[in-house]
Amino acid sequence: MIIPVRCFTCGTPVAQHWEEFNTRVTKDKEDPKKVLDALGLERYCCRRMMLAHTEVIDEVMKFRRY
Repeated sequence: MIIPVRCFTCGTPVAQHWEEFNTRVTKDKEDPKKVLDALGLERYCCRRMMLAHTEVIDEVMKFRRY
């Protein structure tokens, strides 16, 4: 849905890195490992938050009720 504000495991703020990470990986075709290193996300739990996140909000919004 929406990227979590903090890592579920260690509590490190990760949401502020999402836009840059997503842009660099999808549009610029950079290696995710190098992008995460450049953003300073060194713990594997925080890296998991970025790598495993999927944008499904557009799919969910189709089924909302007014």
